[in-house]
Amino acid sequence: MTAPADSLAAARFADEDALLRIVEEAQAALSLARAEIGRRVIGQERVVDLTLAAILSGGHALLVGAPGLAKTLLVETFGVVLGVDARRIQFTPDLMPSDILGAEVLEQGADGSRAFRFVKGPIFAQLLMADEINRASPRTQSALLQAMQEKHVTIAGERHDLPAPFHVLATRNPIEQEGAYPLPEAQLDRFLFEIDVDYPDRDAERAILLATTGAETVTPHAAITAEQLQRFQGLVRRIPVGEKVTEAILTLVRCCRPGDPQALESARRHVAWGPGPRAAQALMLTVRAKALLEGRFAPDLQDVADLAIPALRHRMALSFAARAEGVSLDGVIAEALRKAGA
Repeated sequence: MTAPADSLAAARFADEDALLRIVEEAQAALSLARAEIGRRVIGQERVVDLTLAAILSGGHALLVGAPGLAKTLLVETFGVVLGVDARRIQFTPDLMPSDILGAEVLEQGADGSRAFRFVKGPIFAQLLMADEINRASPRTQSALLQAMQEKHVTIAGERHDLPAPFHVLATRNPIEQEGAYPLPEAQLDRFLFEIDVDYPDRDAERAILLATTGAETVTPHAAITAEQLQRFQGLVRRIPVGEKVTEAILTLVRCCRPGDPQALESARRHVAWGPGPRAAQALMLTVRAKALLEGRFAPDLQDVADLAIPALRHRMALSFAARAEGVSLDGVIAEALRKAGA
């Protein structure tokens, strides 16, 4: 009578051993990937870690920073190091949706017959770099919405699946506003993170000067493959999340919604609209990815605190009066974190 129970226990332990092995493999491979990226992108460790966490979680990231802070270089390096097919689109005001998605063209055969053939656009890549995404018109930006959420596009009524994995890393220049368009809220919500790319400190800038003005250039090498990346993404969803972390995420998100019974007083007064369920989903996934990147087997409350701003800020908006008073979303989120105990 004890044989079935023994078999179940053995299967459970075997599964745990297999999980442990893939966790160790992932941590070793990701550590190598971080080091390889850091050889070329100097002084942006937090940006690298946040971008890796977004990709490990199966999502997209929006990099926001002034020109010359290695945003484009970062995305190019990620494509090489992660072993994925990467393509770049320079967004401009005259860019059309077909320039991204592709289009059907009419071809004539040798026998005189004519037929339409779909020519794939640059979006058919595993890592798409959307450079200065806010320079394209809303019509063109909207062409990315279906792809970012559903991982396929529809052209002339026909569905075309995108390669797996599929990620968008977009850059945005917050300084220049002439010839730029604000990103629609629906598109911002598709980005798992909005990542601030700040100026490097003095020591990092010194290292950048020495590394980039000499005769030798650093060439990145692949650290993992696309197949490994997909396996690690599946692993992230298997990492357990404790009840305290789950409750902290729920409390944090609901505190930032002005119409919620749990809302902070500051959210009721200053926030025009708050984060939706995608914000909680983003945090639930990325705290696991962060734990994996740091060699831990489960996330903690500090992970929630570290990722709250990049996961929530672009999913909220201040009222006009709050902007006039100088209120910041970071302050509202910090207050919500205290209430959530993170």
